[in-house]
Amino acid sequence: MIRTRVTILAAALLWCAGLGSAVSAPTAREIRPGHDGETVESEAALSEQMNSTTVSIMTGTPGGTYFRVGADLAFVLDDDTKLRVLPILGKGAGQNAYDLRFLRGVDLAFLRTDTLDQLRQDKRLARIETHIQYIAKLFDDELHIIGPTRITDAQQLAGKRVTFDVKGSGTDYSGRAMFRNLGITVQAINVDQPTALTMLRKGEVDAVVSVAAKPVAVVAGFDPADQFHLIPVKFTESIQDAYAPASLDRNDYPKLVKEGTQVETLAVGTVLGVYNHPKGSFRYKKISRFVEAFFGRFDEFLAPQRHPKWRDVNLAAGVSGWTRFRPAQDWLDSHREPQAAAPPDLAQFLNEQQPGAATDKDELYRAYLKWRSNRRTTTGRL
Repeated sequence: MIRTRVTILAAALLWCAGLGSAVSAPTAREIRPGHDGETVESEAALSEQMNSTTVSIMTGTPGGTYFRVGADLAFVLDDDTKLRVLPILGKGAGQNAYDLRFLRGVDLAFLRTDTLDQLRQDKRLARIETHIQYIAKLFDDELHIIGPTRITDAQQLAGKRVTFDVKGSGTDYSGRAMFRNLGITVQAINVDQPTALTMLRKGEVDAVVSVAAKPVAVVAGFDPADQFHLIPVKFTESIQDAYAPASLDRNDYPKLVKEGTQVETLAVGTVLGVYNHPKGSFRYKKISRFVEAFFGRFDEFLAPQRHPKWRDVNLAAGVSGWTRFRPAQDWLDSHREPQAAAPPDLAQFLNEQQPGAATDKDELYRAYLKWRSNRRTTTGRL
């Protein structure tokens, strides 16, 4: 027993003297022999490598637009040991804002242009603009209201039972905010969308709201049976600072929109939000690598197999009231082309435009991206 204690004491003294390295745990960079004689990395090195290249992003519910777009990010940008995008199922933009701000390990999230207003209303939070920034404005999410055909205007829902998806979802916040700004007071109910549509059929609620990028799978798959339709929402100047006019047509929802008609509605922008880590930090550097890959390979998101909403994206578009993540702004600044250096195919695109085509810069840019993507599909080149 005494001999054992002496041995332990001697080992401890050797360790303190710096002579115990021979029995130390493997370091992150250690390489050791494998079973077949070849050298292999240690588990610590593998852990370091995986964590240094993985970027996580909060998306949305299964089957939703955010979930599908998050999957596109992973499919396009995953690059062996250089970068991995890890989509995480979420509730949507409302809860995503809190997850991005407070959950450890969350780097990115799909948020909405009205998200910062949402967080400013929470008195527990301070200086939210310094913590949450954006990499790029993506696409618009449209307001969908499914209800009985006898209701021909959203204003007629005043005082009625209306569902706004699950609590914490993007629909829960943006949908309620849209109704509030329109001056429509309803009996708001939180329940998941499939359940909400079942309740609508049974007459237990009067309308179901979804704020998401069209086409929304759960809405498109709903069979109205000549009893239900998409309820129009009239755009007013009083809400122009927060929302934009939009429309839904038969191409989006063949079961819910009559041939040759459009349904007026509202839209709110989606942004790729990012947590603003200190410059030079471990996570700041790996998100910077994500930015480089995302911007540098953006054309790959325009391929036919990717979500059609990617074709609406203008990477250079700003977002009022938000701060762009510095590496993203730096990338845009360094790749900004002189006005005279137009893309070589831009002249052809402009020549093919019909009289009365969109003249708004963002609309024209989106039309150009769509034209270029279609040209690539048919000719195999840009």
